[in-house]
Amino acid sequence: MVTLIDLRRLLHALCARLAFAPPLFARLVIGVVFTHSGYGKWTHLDQVVKFFAGLGIPFPQLQAPFVASVELVCGALVLVGLGTRLAAVPLIGTMVIALATALSEKITGLNALFGLAEFLYIALLVHLIVGGAGAVSLDRLVARALDRADAEDRAQDGSVARAELAHLNRQTS
Repeated sequence: MVTLIDLRRLLHALCARLAFAPPLFARLVIGVVFTHSGYGKWTHLDQVVKFFAGLGIPFPQLQAPFVASVELVCGALVLVGLGTRLAAVPLIGTMVIALATALSEKITGLNALFGLAEFLYIALLVHLIVGGAGAVSLDRLVARALDRADAEDRAQDGSVARAELAHLNRQTS
């Protein structure tokens, strides 16, 4: 007979196997949205400059290509999971500015703020900053290579057991 404890164990095991999915899904959403938006801004830069000028954003001729570049480059980095934590910071900045300028009239309270896609992007980006890019990312590959190099250095110094180095080598192969 299946008990509640058995179901709990099964659920925990299933969730552990699917732990890669939430950061991957968040990166896909953020990456696609921002690379598309950045590309769109670049291809219609004159219109973006006029829009920024109408919002009263200072130096719209400089800000428009800057924002387009941030969205395109940082969105692509988040998409592939490379430098995700760093790339998320300027994307949050662009969303804060969007909320403070273009969307300020729509923010009539917390419920209205929480319902805006730009605020939800900020929430996903904060999650990626705190939790990282996840298992299916270039960040993870870089981290494993750095961990292996560090373990090899420490093994040569005699400060780490060879078993730890062997464990890291098995983990990355």
